[in-house]
Amino acid sequence: MAEQCDVDLLAGVPLFADLSTADLKRIASVAKRMRYREDAVVVEEGSTGGRFFVIQSGSARVVVRGRTRATLGAGAYFGELSVLDGEPRTASVVAAEPLEVWSIADFNFRPLLKDRPALALKLLTALTARLRRVENSLVS
Repeated sequence: MAEQCDVDLLAGVPLFADLSTADLKRIASVAKRMRYREDAVVVEEGSTGGRFFVIQSGSARVVVRGRTRATLGAGAYFGELSVLDGEPRTASVVAAEPLEVWSIADFNFRPLLKDRPALALKLLTALTARLRRVENSLVS
């Protein structure tokens, strides 16, 4: 029997926080567990890739043009931009220590957005907040 992502982990992800248990179980059923060694590149800036990730354990560095911009820990997510638009990744994500993630492929993630408008709205809201933070940092 294949491992399944923990519904409680997904419920703690801000994008998924208001979803029903049934929706969380659906997302969990298409997630794939992946493990990375320290310093392994999970996603590479500029590459195309259709996967969304949620960190189960460990931490990862978000690196843009060679500079670490953030550190992500358990419950954090990344990859939502490329999984939506198929464009190249805007940052690399590198395991800062042994890292365990759950990954959802775009061919599984996009139908979830179509079927669950609440999830699509949460994602849009999160992306808008990120855009505002970037705009504010450019103005400051």
